[in-house]
Amino acid sequence: MAKTSQSEVADPGLTDAGQARIEWADEQMPVLRQVRERFERERPLDGLTVGACLHVTAETAGLVRTLLAGGAEVALCASNPLSTQDEVAAALVDRYGAEVFAIQGEAPETYYRHIEAVCDKHPQVTLDDGADLISVLHGNRTVQLPEILGGTENTTTGAIRVRALEAAGKLAFPVVAVNEAATGRLLDNEYGTGQSTLDGILRATNLLLAGRRVVVVGFGACGRGVALRASGAGAQVIVCEVDPVRALGAAMEGYEVMPAVEAARVGDVFITVTGNRGVLTSDHFELMADGAILANAGHFDVEIDKPALASMSVSTRTVRPHVEEHTLADGRRINLLADGRVVNLAAAEGHPAAVMDMGFSAHALSVEHIARAAGALEKRVHPLPETIDAEIARLKLESLGMQIDDLTAAQLEYLHSWEQGT
Repeated sequence: MAKTSQSEVADPGLTDAGQARIEWADEQMPVLRQVRERFERERPLDGLTVGACLHVTAETAGLVRTLLAGGAEVALCASNPLSTQDEVAAALVDRYGAEVFAIQGEAPETYYRHIEAVCDKHPQVTLDDGADLISVLHGNRTVQLPEILGGTENTTTGAIRVRALEAAGKLAFPVVAVNEAATGRLLDNEYGTGQSTLDGILRATNLLLAGRRVVVVGFGACGRGVALRASGAGAQVIVCEVDPVRALGAAMEGYEVMPAVEAARVGDVFITVTGNRGVLTSDHFELMADGAILANAGHFDVEIDKPALASMSVSTRTVRPHVEEHTLADGRRINLLADGRVVNLAAAEGHPAAVMDMGFSAHALSVEHIARAAGALEKRVHPLPETIDAEIARLKLESLGMQIDDLTAAQLEYLHSWEQGT
């Protein structure tokens, strides 16, 4: 661990490697580059302090650089101790001038100390991936709440936590649910989570998925993406759901649908992607076959009941990096990946940069939106403005060399007449 100025990173000597990694990711993020170029010209964030609790990766570095280009001061901590890329943290401090408090594998007490360090910077806008920064500010930092213009949230799980604050009448500033944008749901959740979850599982296990029974618990946008990629790899996909409409959708897409307790009897690989807790418990572990593999693609490590699995185990051992084998009293072995943390980041590198290009552009433009509104937004969870969503999609299409049609004046008039009921 090393302290550089006000920052705390693992090793400043990793700066060159970090810069190379950041530049590689930047080549695959053309939308964010265009936003950064405009920010450099217009400086819409001059004088603004931004506090961010995000995965400290090369892709996140692109967002941090964009905010800095817009004139903001940025303090960054990790939203997951296992996803931090130490070389990126070092480069952000040394080459780009951000303040970073993140060390790969940091202990829980260090993790929360780093969140407090970001709060010490008195941010006016917050960026979150799981709502930990928002939660700390609403917990023991309430004196700072009047200083904050607004925030953004990057995950479905985090949006649930923020909406709970709103429902209780405690949310003290507006929060834009970036992940719920149309571009976010399409690219980030379905294609990003789908590919990166399978990437994490395969890196951890070197497993052949073809012919395996893969159980996907949760069939929202993320679960749909995971099921699609697993099916494409030749797996027999089983879906478990509590929502009848989503379950019907899974059945219409050709997947088997059954309760999790029944799937536990026949599955080989189990992937939780619900945003809830206690999804796989001792009731399921008792029924699983020898060699079952458990992975979590939800944000927090509570979807798989780790204490229950530990209490059922007579021994545990690490058989591969990110694979912990639990031997039960009857000799069956259950393998937990990445300590039950989000497997695509803990055992791999998260979403491809081309996916994060869209989500982080939404964050950057949302910060600009909050700054321009200057306290005029209601203290509630806001959708990403449609104009921002459309602009991101337009820039992405432009970067791909694609164009779309425009409605003619006659077509616009026709649609308007229908809207007016004439």
